[in-house]
Amino acid sequence: MKVAEAVGRALYAAGVGQVFGVVGSGNFHLTNAMVAAGSRFVAARHEGGAATMADAYARMSGTVAALSVHQGPGLTNAMTGIAEAAKSRTPLLVLAAEVTEPRSNFYVDQEALARSVGAVSTRVTSAEDAVTEALDAVRRAVCERRTVLLNLPLGVQALDVPDARDDASTLAVVPPERAPVEPEFADAEALARVLEKSRRPVFVAGRGARSPGARDALLALAERHGALLATSAVARGLFHGDPWSLDVSGGFASPLAAELIQQADLIVGWGCALNMWTMRHGRLIGPDTTVVQVDDDTSALGAHREVHLGVTGDVELTARRALETHDANRQALQGEQARQGQQGQEARQGFRTADIGAAIAARVRRRDVPYDDTSTRERIDPRTLSIALDDILPAERVIGVDSGNFMGYPSMYLSVPDENGLCFTQAFQSIGLGLATAIGAALARPDRLPVAALGDGGAMMGAAEFDTVRRLGLPMVVVVYNDDAYGAEVHHFGPDGHPLETVEFPPTDIAAVARGYGFEAVTVRTRADLKAVEDWLAGPRSAPLLVDAKVVADRGAWWLEEAFRGH
Repeated sequence: MKVAEAVGRALYAAGVGQVFGVVGSGNFHLTNAMVAAGSRFVAARHEGGAATMADAYARMSGTVAALSVHQGPGLTNAMTGIAEAAKSRTPLLVLAAEVTEPRSNFYVDQEALARSVGAVSTRVTSAEDAVTEALDAVRRAVCERRTVLLNLPLGVQALDVPDARDDASTLAVVPPERAPVEPEFADAEALARVLEKSRRPVFVAGRGARSPGARDALLALAERHGALLATSAVARGLFHGDPWSLDVSGGFASPLAAELIQQADLIVGWGCALNMWTMRHGRLIGPDTTVVQVDDDTSALGAHREVHLGVTGDVELTARRALETHDANRQALQGEQARQGQQGQEARQGFRTADIGAAIAARVRRRDVPYDDTSTRERIDPRTLSIALDDILPAERVIGVDSGNFMGYPSMYLSVPDENGLCFTQAFQSIGLGLATAIGAALARPDRLPVAALGDGGAMMGAAEFDTVRRLGLPMVVVVYNDDAYGAEVHHFGPDGHPLETVEFPPTDIAAVARGYGFEAVTVRTRADLKAVEDWLAGPRSAPLLVDAKVVADRGAWWLEEAFRGH
């Protein structure tokens, strides 16, 4: 058995069941070996799209995914998607063929490429150790929550594996999942004490809290202490349906949510970086607010801002330990009060008053914020478009969003059913990833209607993957917020009188482009044009649908001012 086949079989046996990529001569045998063993392979039209599909699939499925690419240019084509995955700490395995002869046309320093974007680089070095080295790469991706590049030199791939063994005999080195980190008892006690002192606490949950167990633990702890609930953008939907949820904290937040977070005397970040986006460059933190951060990676604590207490621990375990400590202390207090004939202490109201509850119900959603509709007969206001789509599209949806001026509208005006309803690939802030993001998310969540929300710039960058949507038969709705420009730059530089010819474009019929790939398509200029979306939803959905929405371009999105403060 050749190394390529042995490694492919071992990777599948280790749980790598989904592979994305573009196959060339260097990764042909390895990819086919994985498929023969049982992995599903999705062929993208560009390695950049394949990388982002794999990233999104891993995020939304909770499993490690693989990207298979050719040596040299196959890897360089994929680097933007790999950078996004690495910055997001996505458990992703990049399988890259490699040439080691510097005179080869395909030669690049692949190890240096990985390091430059924050990925881990490793290599298969011999036939004897190939399987063990490949499985160690899987282990690192899973246990360290990292994007790992496994270089596979062409010469080594072609060697015979001596004394071919049952691949299962080596799988003990690969745990099925990352073990949860138990918080120190003293840290859990300290957190409980801080919560006891608080009268206006707010919990902000991030990527590290995206699980049903973490959600339930945080809901119970928040109820005990009267805390309001918010998330970072990547965890949006975690508290969907809870009457004390403020939705998203940060630049996307509604005015009411921002106002209430600023009034908090305690902010606890649960698996959340509390970075400039989530905290609006610190302006959501009051001058006397206590800041606590809980994360299972010690290096993350205080990385973006000073915290008064940092707790290393799994979100669910830490919340449950704090809850147990609170309940034990309360029982002890009640016992002492009973002995002294005093009345027991009631559960704390905290931020959970009738007035605040009524305000949240009426005004916390972005779509409930009043606005002047600037739609014309030729162009539709993106807020009007997004609210209408929120009403039309089924509630069970999974949304992939690209980057750009438009991105806040689908991210905040389209509701999601839970933490698996929005795939937000924005750690690298690259445009052009949205369509591939939606493809990966759709494959991970086939039970939901996939929705890709793109700007016209990102749609044109990623247009090659329209073919992948059609070929896979995905019943996807692609919404293009089309202002014929790179809108963020227009609204950032235009007010200062800078020339905008470099960031504005002649009108493009993106609906016609989509039809060429086999889509159904509609051009939307007014609310009435969305009747075609309703008709598509009522029909067989045998082809994907693209909505070329000609949106007004008279103003920048509300979050742009916040975003550009970081540049």
